[in-house]
Amino acid sequence: MARALEREDEDQILDAIAKWLDRDVKDKVLELDHADEYPYEMVEQMKELGLFGATIGEEYGGLGLSASLYARIVTMVSEVWMSLTGIFNSHLIMCAAIERFGTDEQKERFLPRCASGELRGALALTEPNCGTDLQAIRTKAVRDGDDYVINGTKTWISNGIEGGCVALLLKTDTEVMPRHKGMSLFIAEKGPGFTVSRKLEKLGYKGIDSAELIFQDYRISADNLLGGKEGRGFHHTVGGLELGRINVAARGVGIANAAMKASVQYSQIRETMGKPICEHQAIQLKLGDMATRCEAARLLVEQAAQAYDRGDRCDMEAGMAKLFASEAALENSIEAMRIHGAYGYSKELPIERYYRDAPLMCIGEGTNEMQRIIISKQLVARNPA
Repeated sequence: MARALEREDEDQILDAIAKWLDRDVKDKVLELDHADEYPYEMVEQMKELGLFGATIGEEYGGLGLSASLYARIVTMVSEVWMSLTGIFNSHLIMCAAIERFGTDEQKERFLPRCASGELRGALALTEPNCGTDLQAIRTKAVRDGDDYVINGTKTWISNGIEGGCVALLLKTDTEVMPRHKGMSLFIAEKGPGFTVSRKLEKLGYKGIDSAELIFQDYRISADNLLGGKEGRGFHHTVGGLELGRINVAARGVGIANAAMKASVQYSQIRETMGKPICEHQAIQLKLGDMATRCEAARLLVEQAAQAYDRGDRCDMEAGMAKLFASEAALENSIEAMRIHGAYGYSKELPIERYYRDAPLMCIGEGTNEMQRIIISKQLVARNPA
């Protein structure tokens, strides 16, 4: 349960994270990103900071932070290294599903270990032939006494290698219509029959592990069926994705901010035709647009997070924030590269990383094309003729 914090408490949390980023992260990002190396030391530091329990209720050992404060944290971390936010975001979406929809026994069994970072989780939704259309999943769970036997493949699973469990979306009924009524969500810890087949290579989003998972006669107790009832998995998943989209939007703000700030600094140092390039109108136009995109994206994220904190339905608000902020990240990253010229294309500066990381924001947690459809449908539903 999110708790209201005094402004002073919020500032202390943000200050602690800012000091950590400056002291232990900033100078190591370039090497880790280029090597695509998992940041084990930083993960341990994130445990100490409580980030793996950021939005988990205090009664389970978490910090119980609001989505609004959490989004600000995500933005701050993403300005330094966006990949780090993926390590705790997928985990916290899984935890949010458990806390909102799980049985009391499931909450007591999983959430304290998740809050401490002892057990780190992921979302296992997508499959080789199924991304945005989650109802097309083929991985099946067949009831066998007190257990289910699971067979299938999941792909592009963040934290799939280093994490210890996944929120696993499955078909428990392949005949029922509409298809979403045959879907169930399980909290699946690694064990016999649950294997990582390979690490997937990516353009950007380095450091975090993205994996393909294979389930072959993987046996799991019926006690791990979220909420204890079949057929609710699609509802549980969609509910969790609201927080996920707010997170991705906040990441977009972070990348957009980083690209803009780097460009402002560089434009005052780099000179052409006898003056800093920030005095050239062509660069001023770019900087003006970049700053405006950052502020508009931040306000949309704030609006979506506040709606989530109120308990309102916020798929439209989260969709708007995710759509605009991710496109802002993409546009600002390419403008930063143009402003920096050859240095922007160089691997000596972070500009090329922003350029590689930004496109994922337009794809992850539902493509931007899908966000437009969600926004449109909600717009019509909320404004009947």
